[in-house]
Amino acid sequence: MNELASEPSGSVMTRGGARTVRRPFKRQLTAVAAAVALAISGCASDNDEPSGAATSGPAAATYPVTVGNLTLDKRPEKIVSLSPSATEMLFAIGAGAQVTAVDDNSNFPPDAPKSDLSGFQPNAEAIAAKAPDLVVLSNDTNKVVDQLTTLKIPVYMAASAVTLDDSYKQLNELGALTGHAGEAAGTVQRMKDDIAKLVKDVPQRQTKLTYYYELDPTLYSVTSKTFIGALFALAGLENVADPADADGKKGGYPQLSAESLVKSDPDLIFLADTKCCQQSLETVKARTGWANITAVKSGNVIQLDDDIASRWGRGSSTS
Repeated sequence: MNELASEPSGSVMTRGGARTVRRPFKRQLTAVAAAVALAISGCASDNDEPSGAATSGPAAATYPVTVGNLTLDKRPEKIVSLSPSATEMLFAIGAGAQVTAVDDNSNFPPDAPKSDLSGFQPNAEAIAAKAPDLVVLSNDTNKVVDQLTTLKIPVYMAASAVTLDDSYKQLNELGALTGHAGEAAGTVQRMKDDIAKLVKDVPQRQTKLTYYYELDPTLYSVTSKTFIGALFALAGLENVADPADADGKKGGYPQLSAESLVKSDPDLIFLADTKCCQQSLETVKARTGWANITAVKSGNVIQLDDDIASRWGRGSSTS
């Protein structure tokens, strides 16, 4: 029997000893990656209203509202977001009209009110100058939270999501704080449904495909304990970076050695450094020893959009 014909749809094929992935399967994996992007950015919403539209009505504006240690007595109308992920979430749940300034790295949606405020090195005085009634941060660099609290400016911390549940929780909390609890709940449910459908559509295999997810050319990667890693695990993929952080001391973001990576011979490579570092199948193929990796030989190097994919990576790099 023909070797290729005997393989089930979506499985690995063999051509002269090299393993390749059927195109439908590869497209489905790319779709899962896209779903992750939509999930973390909060853009999986099918909200019929414009992204920035504010919703009125009792269900959307019952105050005071308490989330953790933060209590808001009224709906915030001058929100400053210093996290690209949070910015996208705010617009996705319909709170965009309440956002008056975002950090210099928040590039989606295009109509977000971008400013010169930094999310990497937040400056309390510069933030206060925007007269916000709610500030959304992803880190407490320079102890900016204490400084803003002293100025009586409410702060919500939206640390980078490590799991899907983290992302869902942030969406719901932002929804509660901004008066868009219903929209947030709807967005979360659509995300769950979309991801579940995509994962279900990926053919299950007796032998799992292995993958390497690249954050940058210095070979920083993610493990299955991270947001993106957990999604790929649901899709039935095995992460070659997991052994590099078995004890979790590297926070799920280990740096691999070129030698160990070549030896692990992944079936798939996902590049999340195509824009920042101009990485591609061609540049990967040119690396010493990489031309013999199964993913490279088979052309199964999937190039992702940095602007979106970076939301899945280390918090220090994007949010």
